[in-house]
Amino acid sequence: APAWLRRLCGHLLSERLLRPGGVQAVVRGVLEGTDSEWGALGGAGTEAAALDWRKCDAVGKILAACPQQCLSLEDYYRQVCPQVLDLLHIQDKVAARQFQRVATTTLLTMAREQPQLAERHLLQPLLAPLRRCSEAAELALEDLTAGAVLVPEAELGSCVEDILKVYVVGNDSSSLLLGSLQSVLGVVFSLYSFAKQNVSYLRSPCQDILLWFLEKAEREQSLAVLEGLARLSSLVPTLHPQCQLRVGSEGGAAIVVGETISDEDEALYQKISLEQCHVESLVELLSHCQKSGLAGDFFIHCLKELTQVAAQDEAPNPSVEHGGSLLELEQYQARQGRKLLVLQLVAALCEGVSDTVFTDIEQVQEFLAAVLHRACAHPAQGPGAAAEAQTLAMAMGLVAAVLGGAVQLKSSDFAVLKRLVPLLEELSRTYPEPLTQELASDLRIAICTHGACSPGTVGTAADAVLGRKPGRGAQSPAGVPGRAPGPPSPHGHGSPEAHGDRSKGQSACREPGASAAPRADSPAPAGLQELLVSAYDPQPPSRAAALRRLASLVTQRDPEALQLQEKLLQVFLENVQHEDAFVYLSAIQGVALLSSEYPERILPVLLAQYECPAQGTEDAVAAVTRMKLGEVLMRVTRALGDMVFQHREPLIRAFLRGARDPDSALRASSLSNLGELCQHLGFQLGSIIQEVTCCVTAIARTDPEAEVRRAAVHVVVLLLRGLSEKVTEVLQDVLRDLYRLLKHVATAERDTATVLQAQLALEELDTAVRRVLFPPQTLEKKIVVLP
Repeated sequence: APAWLRRLCGHLLSERLLRPGGVQAVVRGVLEGTDSEWGALGGAGTEAAALDWRKCDAVGKILAACPQQCLSLEDYYRQVCPQVLDLLHIQDKVAARQFQRVATTTLLTMAREQPQLAERHLLQPLLAPLRRCSEAAELALEDLTAGAVLVPEAELGSCVEDILKVYVVGNDSSSLLLGSLQSVLGVVFSLYSFAKQNVSYLRSPCQDILLWFLEKAEREQSLAVLEGLARLSSLVPTLHPQCQLRVGSEGGAAIVVGETISDEDEALYQKISLEQCHVESLVELLSHCQKSGLAGDFFIHCLKELTQVAAQDEAPNPSVEHGGSLLELEQYQARQGRKLLVLQLVAALCEGVSDTVFTDIEQVQEFLAAVLHRACAHPAQGPGAAAEAQTLAMAMGLVAAVLGGAVQLKSSDFAVLKRLVPLLEELSRTYPEPLTQELASDLRIAICTHGACSPGTVGTAADAVLGRKPGRGAQSPAGVPGRAPGPPSPHGHGSPEAHGDRSKGQSACREPGASAAPRADSPAPAGLQELLVSAYDPQPPSRAAALRRLASLVTQRDPEALQLQEKLLQVFLENVQHEDAFVYLSAIQGVALLSSEYPERILPVLLAQYECPAQGTEDAVAAVTRMKLGEVLMRVTRALGDMVFQHREPLIRAFLRGARDPDSALRASSLSNLGELCQHLGFQLGSIIQEVTCCVTAIARTDPEAEVRRAAVHVVVLLLRGLSEKVTEVLQDVLRDLYRLLKHVATAERDTATVLQAQLALEELDTAVRRVLFPPQTLEKKIVVLP
């Protein structure tokens, strides 16, 4: 259409839009006949539906844009927003779907473009019925009689349905929408709890609203909201204490002013019943959040809260004992009420969702750490000693069950379980019960050695939890060993008590079993178990000697050691991080020997750890560890010889990534390894030479550290030496770029060592080119037979 026609149509459309009822008239005019056409198309319904939704979204974006003839944006929002909210209440079933889509798109677009105006003119009126009866609202209830209706049934039901359409169906999890919805979540939860106890159609939409918020919000925000819904904090405003929910005649609910109960016993009963109902509703809601892990995180949060409340309760309170002030007595009563509420929550969660509450090993570890920390801080004493001891026994039995085959464990899972080692060590030293001390010590040994040394008490505890017959060890019900081999942990062996614990674990490992066959929870023979435990001896000479012995077993291709090659790899890798040079060099040698024997299995693990260091370590420690792993990779490269070609690409990719690391020492180390690898590969470099050349050129010209620039030029030197006479053949596409780089470094570089490296590379290049251009002349004696 011509420009004048578009301007005229837009002016007429905007003029009609600003009149009373203009929004609905414009929407009807644009969308008229769309739904009937959609239904008549039959097989082409999908394309028609897509076209229909695109048209609805386009109309919504037009409504969200302020026309030019409007005096102000505030005035436009004041006139249009109430009409947009009215679109949500269209009764015509045929057109309601499209009108709701337009209204939702308009509201979400306005919230993104003008959040303050959208909150004032859209979100606040939308949520007004729920905010009216919120605890945060200032209600003049003295002017209202008991039983007066604050929110009628129709208005409350319409408000909940509008929230469902805008928030859940619109599915825009912006901070504005989440924040506005959080202000009324307490009232929605009260309505959900009320609908759960009665017959009401509001139960399903309220549940969908709550679950949508808990899913879309950040985990910390979701936990804080759950804490507010459980009345453990005031973050989420709840229903006003003087308001009550009443069953409606149409299957909904109405909010009325409650009657004041004069009987104290009746008031206490009503309060306790309401709290119990809220707790049950919260557990019911969390039963739908187990796959996401939110239920497990909240369970752990409640356990930690229980520990804190118990610690406060055990502290002496002289104000209560000696008759303190009224404020102090109220605070004491509030703490006691909080403790009872936390206990009620934990009990309900244990009963309602405990069987599937934890979805990963991280949550199991968090749960066990909370229980063990409580046992370490407050040993079982006093009247609640039996319950505390039973809880601790359950937690330690769970640890034993996890180690004994209840779940399939990987090396990363053992890394998570290592966080329990300090707590188990403290428990083995401080807990008053001797059997618990012994089990804690044995569990620590089993975790540190990843099951290579699993004392008999661990198997007995696992059998008790899993319901197995004694003597079956840690064999899982399917007949498969219950855990994968993984790295032992050095933590927990640094104290003097570690010697006694280790000897105890070794003697337990050597106890004769029910049969001569090796147990599933002790896959390694006694001698190899002893070496694995000694590999974490606090004394560096003993540790290094054990590592050397394990490396020699690999060299001799000992069948028992080769069956545990993954476990041995993790033992070596963890000792690579040791600060003593004798220890980590022995570990490097062991990893190199193991990798040269099984490169297809070991190299991917080494490359993964080289590219992605362990989480939770400091940057400096991670960089040092990666440099040590780089030395391991180069030793493997030398051992493989020509066979390294099939591992060419992952090795070069790992070193190129290392060359971009923030740590300058690691960049230099990666470049040095890259140069040596290129020297070994020789003419087998292929197309990768382009990536290597670009990387080296960029670093040699721009890196701020002299040692890194020096290493980049050294790569060129090693590359030229490795290719020798084949320089012009392999490097024919990049030879000119390398020559220009070397000339630039030789003339512009300030670091003398780097200049020397460039000069050596130029000499290598000059020698190679001269050898090609001027081949050495040889005297040959020819005998020609004339015809």
